Amino acid sequence: MKNEKCKLCGAELKKDWIALHRKLLDIDAKEFLCVSCLADTFGCEVEDLEIKIEEFKEQGCVLFK
Repeated sequence: MKNEKCKLCGAELKKDWIALHRKLLDIDAKEFLCVSCLADTFGCEVEDLEIKIEEFKEQGCVLFK
């Protein structure tokens, strides 16, 4: 993975944030949001999205490998 940056705030992205963006918004996305900007988009807390990441991993979602 090249050094991807959030399309809104420019933060460096973690691979799990890219996977979450793909899972929740667009599997074929080329630009991504960081977890903070995703939380703002969904009107939730960052912690809520971090819990979802762990749930998706536990479920074996291939995006989070």
